[in-house]
Amino acid sequence: MLIKKPAEIKASEITDKSVYLQRRRFLGRASLLGIGLSASLPGRVLGQNRQALQFNKNQAYSTGEALTERGKITAYNNYYEFGTDKYSPAKRAHTLTTHPWSVTIEGEADKTGVFNLEDILKNRPLEERIYRLRCVEGWSMVIPWVGFPLGDLLREFAPNSKARFVEFTTLARASEMPGLSRPVLDWPYVEGLRIDEAMHPLTLLAVGLYGETLPNQNGAPLRLVAPWKYGFKSIKSIVKIRFTDQQPVSSWTRANAREYGFYSNVNPDVAHPRWSQKRERRIGDFLKRKTLMFNGYADQVASLYRGMDLKKYF
Repeated sequence: MLIKKPAEIKASEITDKSVYLQRRRFLGRASLLGIGLSASLPGRVLGQNRQALQFNKNQAYSTGEALTERGKITAYNNYYEFGTDKYSPAKRAHTLTTHPWSVTIEGEADKTGVFNLEDILKNRPLEERIYRLRCVEGWSMVIPWVGFPLGDLLREFAPNSKARFVEFTTLARASEMPGLSRPVLDWPYVEGLRIDEAMHPLTLLAVGLYGETLPNQNGAPLRLVAPWKYGFKSIKSIVKIRFTDQQPVSSWTRANAREYGFYSNVNPDVAHPRWSQKRERRIGDFLKRKTLMFNGYADQVASLYRGMDLKKYF
């Protein structure tokens, strides 16, 4: 999820339920996800252009917390390609065409090229993981994502010994993304992970939430979820994955390196220059709660940063 730049529009109030019910274009009704996915992933059409997914629930990587309501997840979004306030993505993202969809794999790997999403997902089992999402602005959600481990996909492309980082790029299609007309960021949106972060079993490529296909405003048809990092690291609508020996310059770091570091791990001890990160407000709650180190995933990921100065490498 993307984070506002200084002096940009104020965060809006959460919109009502009617927003997320607005119709998105329904393409490829015969396909599973509306994006040309293989029939090997059976589902059913639910109406309002939503489609159910088949998946296994992975309790090993799920939090036991109460879920955020689906309407709040789909109506309150950062996706600057469709506008800088939080209600514009839900109103405007129906313009996004997600079929056909392909992902370019390039860089330091033995297998590269352009791959159809339906081929990437063919015969690939999906699972539901309930992850926290913490935004640098101070709000958080608990989301039942449906997807598959990023590492399982990356290993299929056989990255070589030079592949120290993984860079991701979002679609930039001005005819369907009205926000691209504003120079808020240097488009297209780019994010990156260290390769051991990308290969970590917590890191997910999501194709759905709440058991259904991803709405466009939530990053359809394919987005990253790295739950111990701030939400803007979870890049949406991915069209390119590049293995590289150089640390990628992510879009928010390029825009304001003082406020948005490469690692962007949830760390209550590292304040954002304009506000504290010690507390957060769960969407739907009135009171704030204590921010957890690594967003509550310290037992799983702290070893990735052993010996690092987390205030320097924020």
